[in-house]
Amino acid sequence: LLDRGFTDVWTLDFRMSNRHGYNLHRNRFNMDDIALFDFPPAFDAVRRHSGPNRRIHVICHCLGSVSFMMSLFGKLTTGISSVISNSVSLTLRIPTWSKFKGVMGPFMFEYVLGLEYVNPYWRREPGFSMGKLLSWGVSAVHRECNVPECHMLSFMWGTGFPALYRHENLDDVTHRRGGDLYGGVAVHYYRHVMKMVFSDGAVKYARGDPKYKSLPDNYMAYAKDIDTPVLFMTGEQNHVFTDSNIVCHERLQKIVPGRHELHVFPNYGHQDVFMGKNCHVDIFPRLLQFLEKHRGRNPS
Repeated sequence: LLDRGFTDVWTLDFRMSNRHGYNLHRNRFNMDDIALFDFPPAFDAVRRHSGPNRRIHVICHCLGSVSFMMSLFGKLTTGISSVISNSVSLTLRIPTWSKFKGVMGPFMFEYVLGLEYVNPYWRREPGFSMGKLLSWGVSAVHRECNVPECHMLSFMWGTGFPALYRHENLDDVTHRRGGDLYGGVAVHYYRHVMKMVFSDGAVKYARGDPKYKSLPDNYMAYAKDIDTPVLFMTGEQNHVFTDSNIVCHERLQKIVPGRHELHVFPNYGHQDVFMGKNCHVDIFPRLLQFLEKHRGRNPS
């Protein structure tokens, strides 16, 4: 980005970030909280520091992509020149085994196992814990590598051996640092994800709660009004959110033909499109092409 003249680059640690402690205790945050309370003030801060008329381009991923697209399509975050959305956005589709885990997991963790969050790093912690015991059990099933963090990440996110990426796409040190790079997550977010999966689209979690009255019940409701161009991207072998972005692009094509783009990267999965050892060759040139195309676009 810097080499191509995008010299003011920001990253956002919203409440799901593993840099904060919010995920390491029981809470009732949902994706609406992020869309409503995290993204709008974050972009206000960017504009205060960078200037009110600077063009802003967004690259978002996974549930960060879902929550940002909810904020954008819910008309809460405005003035965005372009968006690159990876893996999933406003249409959430997951494998059958992931549905089972998503439905049963939050209850089992909070009320049966007494665990307030899921942590890929449990096997490395000293002493005995219920989390470490669970991690041993997960590793007994996942024999595709000898990295327990990788096994837990497949348990937490997706269906596969492994689920998040293709092993051959990762550098060894990246693969072994999964526990540090991803971190723990509170389980209540899964409840909102599952509601959206079974609703066949991004919807409000607590429809009757006045706290969220400014949000649409269905985040596709204003799709025709949102003129920000989006590049929907995904790996061809996405075992976390399967064809979610493909379907979302198809639906938006029917509403606003030609406004958005889709790119499916062969031989990549969910996460390795950003963390793979050859991303600079296989992935990033396509992203830069899209950013360059909309570099001078002034949002309405």
